[in-house]
Amino acid sequence: MANTSTRTLRLLSLLQTHRYWQGTELAERLGVSVRTLRRDIDRLRELGYPVEAQRGVDGGYQLAAGAALPPLVIDDEEAVALAVGLRTAAQGAVEGIAESSVRVLAKVVQVMPARLRHRVEALRTMTVPAEWGGPAGVGVDPDVLTTVALACRDREQLRFTYQAADGRQTDRHVEPHRLVCLSRRWYLVAYDLTRHDWRSFRADRLTAPEATGYRFRPRDLPAADAAEFVRAGLDNLPRPYRVEVLVDAPATIARERIGRYCTVEEVDAGHCRVRMTTHSLDWPIMSLGVLGAEFRVIEPPELLDRIHDWGARFQRA
Repeated sequence: MANTSTRTLRLLSLLQTHRYWQGTELAERLGVSVRTLRRDIDRLRELGYPVEAQRGVDGGYQLAAGAALPPLVIDDEEAVALAVGLRTAAQGAVEGIAESSVRVLAKVVQVMPARLRHRVEALRTMTVPAEWGGPAGVGVDPDVLTTVALACRDREQLRFTYQAADGRQTDRHVEPHRLVCLSRRWYLVAYDLTRHDWRSFRADRLTAPEATGYRFRPRDLPAADAAEFVRAGLDNLPRPYRVEVLVDAPATIARERIGRYCTVEEVDAGHCRVRMTTHSLDWPIMSLGVLGAEFRVIEPPELLDRIHDWGARFQRA
């Protein structure tokens, strides 16, 4: 039998992986008697973990939602931010940690108070994930995200102040549709009631969002989904470089390794064409390096110069 401290941690871990455990099954997993299990449950309760018990032949235990996440001391916004970060990692945004992120996320959301689970669930259901390469994202206030997500879910008109790229600020009145997490940035897709057209808004440029209380009937989005709408808008922006490269590797391999950063088109069984639009030529070089295959640059010619510069520096190193 493990010592008391080790067994208590093991018990906590088991309770966090299942919604409900039968007492006999839980005791068997820990290698203790049912009486010892009851003492360990009481010990967890003393530490602040809300463990509920069900009596009877099929009685058992479950970790209930509590007013905090013991022993962590975090506020509501930090709890929501934690859940958002874990969801992003669970979608594969950080290589190698998706599976563990899913497990941790399940544990965190399970013990959240109802008011926080309500906000996190709204953010999840009203967000469209998308894979697409680009520059690093900009921080967004979690309270802005959750306010917008709730308005999307409840189909409630939204007012906010928006700052354009040139710094000009305008007041907006919209019917929010979906949040899109794209290229490590958050976007709101909404119907602008002043301009009478669909628009996408960067969430980091959006301040003081406020739901008006007025409900609306959803309109038809002029795109397959919200992520495609944002993607199309970004592709229409002026960008200095359009990159095209022929790669000596199957399209399946290229999509697996760098597909989130570019468009991959199959040429034949052993070759593919990679395209991306970018502000910096360093980004495609890094992507091609990760791909680990021979390639030939089609355009732009400036990319060849940058690759030669990188190669010279690497040789000198």
